[in-house]
Amino acid sequence: MASTPPSVDAQGYFENLMRAGQDAMKQFDDALALAAGVGTKDPVSPGRQLFPFAMIADLQRDYFKQLYQFWNSVFLRSFAGGAHSGVALAQGDKRFKDASWREQPYYDLLKQTYLLGSRQLHEFVDKAQVDDKTKLQLRFYARQFIDAMSPSNFPATNPEVIRMAIETRSASLTDGMKNLIDDLHKGRITRVDESAFEVGRNLATTPGSVIFENELIQLIQYVPQTSDVEKTPLLIVPPCINKYYLLDLGAGNSLVEYAVAQGHHVFLISWRSAVPETGHLRWDDYLEMGPLRAVDIVLEITGAERTHALGFCVGGTILSCAAAVLAARQQDKLATLTLLTTMLDFSDTGEIGLLIDQGSVALREATIGTGGILPGKELAFTFGTLRANDLIWRYVVDSYLKGATPDAFDLLYWDSDSVSLPGPMYCWYTRNTYLENNIKQPGKTTQCGVPVDLSKVKVPLFVLASREDHIVPWKSAYGSKDLIGKEARFVLAASGHVAGVINPPARNKRSHWLNDNLVSDPNIWLEQAEEKSGSWWPDWDAWMKRHSSGRCLAPTEQGNAQYPAIEPAPGRYVKQKSN
Repeated sequence: MASTPPSVDAQGYFENLMRAGQDAMKQFDDALALAAGVGTKDPVSPGRQLFPFAMIADLQRDYFKQLYQFWNSVFLRSFAGGAHSGVALAQGDKRFKDASWREQPYYDLLKQTYLLGSRQLHEFVDKAQVDDKTKLQLRFYARQFIDAMSPSNFPATNPEVIRMAIETRSASLTDGMKNLIDDLHKGRITRVDESAFEVGRNLATTPGSVIFENELIQLIQYVPQTSDVEKTPLLIVPPCINKYYLLDLGAGNSLVEYAVAQGHHVFLISWRSAVPETGHLRWDDYLEMGPLRAVDIVLEITGAERTHALGFCVGGTILSCAAAVLAARQQDKLATLTLLTTMLDFSDTGEIGLLIDQGSVALREATIGTGGILPGKELAFTFGTLRANDLIWRYVVDSYLKGATPDAFDLLYWDSDSVSLPGPMYCWYTRNTYLENNIKQPGKTTQCGVPVDLSKVKVPLFVLASREDHIVPWKSAYGSKDLIGKEARFVLAASGHVAGVINPPARNKRSHWLNDNLVSDPNIWLEQAEEKSGSWWPDWDAWMKRHSSGRCLAPTEQGNAQYPAIEPAPGRYVKQKSN
């Protein structure tokens, strides 16, 4: 059944729209004649105009001209069989996929008016006479407004919602209201069928044991799947702002499972979500109680002199700082360092950096800087705003307006299973990374009682970036080769922050780029790079084995007398909910 707009006389409706356009153009011309060159003033520097009046006038005149032309074309199309060429949708925009947005003049008018207004707002921001960072912030907040005001987000202006309500006799709206009430109780948007997954049942299923725990981490040792293993073990440091099982999503989709199958002796840190009794923990505590403690235990259990160490995202930043602390203490405990989508230089942080400024950090420091918790759902919402159409509004429409049940998708389940952070740790991190970019400066920060200099870490380095990463821009990750480690190898994966990393070879999906000539300019590096189909995992596996010290018989038990098995993997910490 086709959706229809409210009952109106169609021809009179469009004629009125055309007259309104003509009137608006005349009123705008009158305003131009009366104006005395007044623009939008800069509140900081009153003598400077952020948006000069002439620029505003040109944009407004162009907007009304195009809007009038579009209304006229809609009229011709509706009653004279003509066609119109409106504003094109951005690639991948699925909000207006329903045929009604193209075939019915009422909805076509709504869509095109919205797209034209959106384009004008973007142009308005682009012409603002402000510094680059302020312009990026303006673009970000303009996009949030534009995304929120889409006619597809409202029941009265979404043809799919209206049609579904008619076909179900309003049951879809009733179900949507139930979904909304449930989410109000949760304090977050439900984006996945949460009943379809359970950590330890079909997520985080690689066999292993927790062989150590403190108030911040559990250390998991995985059961070898080969008769012999690499003598040099592997310690994995996941991000502390997410649950670790992104790296162990399930059989056939797990980096942990893959590493074990290739004969690596794998250990992994499972971070605990902050609770009131851990709300006092600082950045230094995360280093000492996390990777620094874990490295010692891994070496004690395996008897190895050094261990490979891998860090993902914030886990890579934590691991790099821990490696610099080891270097300052003159402790040679690392064989290699692998950084997956990790930032060490925060000069270009992408859009997430636009949300962190002096005022926001100072406010957090005043409220939770000496103790307290940053709730996981706040972090999850912040990341969601970076791709609001895909991660927020899509689910608002499907769940609340259509009453649909979310799909079962492991990555979305993981993404919704957020982790809370201690206030002191979070405040130190944001000030010394996104705000002041101190970590990359030799000796600028003191961590665990020693001045930190990343360049003192002299171990082979493997850096993986994702080309479409909206959290860690790949060119920022590329710069890590100049800050830490030696004999660097850089690999660029296709796709984004998560999909670029989680790419099992057996699926033969996506691609990656290789180039041994690590020139200073990342654009030149990419121009000269060779694209390889499939996963980057085998390249990383071969690289690590080149820096290992041979093979030995696989252990038959997890832990040792000092560190006996506490409980089976995945352990208690990863199952605790912060939401």
